[in-house]
Amino acid sequence: MSGQGDKPRRSSPADREARQARAAAARLYAVQALFQMEASGQSADRIQREFLNWRIGREGEDDDIVSSEADDKLFARIVDDAVNWQGKIDQMTDRALVAKWPIDRIDPVLRALFRAAGAELVTPKTPPRVVITEYVRIAQAFFAEGREAKFVNAVLDHMAHEARPEAF
Repeated sequence: MSGQGDKPRRSSPADREARQARAAAARLYAVQALFQMEASGQSADRIQREFLNWRIGREGEDDDIVSSEADDKLFARIVDDAVNWQGKIDQMTDRALVAKWPIDRIDPVLRALFRAAGAELVTPKTPPRVVITEYVRIAQAFFAEGREAKFVNAVLDHMAHEARPEAF
């Protein structure tokens, strides 16, 4: 410090861990919100309000997966970007699906996950490798017994190379 009242810029390991937990929770909630939007036909605004008012930050909610507190801004950005870029994201996902299995035929949870991850891949705020790692973890949480996490990893890797080739 310079002695002029400057605060150190480095955050403690505990602060970084808490920030990462809030980001992980925001991603999980975004996947859930996108799934709910598709299942119910409700608007992004309505679903976001429901999550921000009634789900995010509630005690006991999803404690076994991630912190129930979430980065509200990241949550809203992912949902908004997934809606705004859905056509582009779905086309990238279609191209990444190995067996030419169209996105509308895959599990709706996976479709929501690909849309949330795609929203982060089409905007350069988060490194693609971080996006892939975070959404593979979410897939593992939803599909603990299955091979879906490997499938998600392969599809997201393809999408990341298409959306942000300069990052590889």
